[in-house]
Amino acid sequence: MTLDDFALTHPIRVRYSELDPQRIVFNAHYLAYFDLALVEYLRTLGFRGDQGFAAQGCDIHVVNATLDFRASARDDDALLLVARIEYLGRTSFRFRMGCFRDGALLVEGRLTYVNATRDGQVPTPLPAEFIAKVLAFERVPPDRKPG
Repeated sequence: MTLDDFALTHPIRVRYSELDPQRIVFNAHYLAYFDLALVEYLRTLGFRGDQGFAAQGCDIHVVNATLDFRASARDDDALLLVARIEYLGRTSFRFRMGCFRDGALLVEGRLTYVNATRDGQVPTPLPAEFIAKVLAFERVPPDRKPG
């Protein structure tokens, strides 16, 4: 994973309230960081809120999250969140995300989302407009094979 693979980057700074008793970022906060990266990714695409999945009558739901921890962030560290869609399926997609400090990868994540109807939460195909925006935005084309 290198920073050059990611079109979406978003800076954040660690807050004291995110630390655990060991004075490092509590592990669950990285999921919140990656959720922020998702929001910024959708905002950058212009596919958020009323202009996004909701306008298509659907919404996305996380169905899997995997985090690999390499090093710890500490109070007031300047971090860089990165996100890219590495896989686009018919009804789902998978983000590859990272949290960097001074160019060094601290935490890597893979989060899979399923697109579903808003009312019944039944899986439904990803909107064509979303797919087109992702393909135009990404530096590394997402895998389109089933899997």
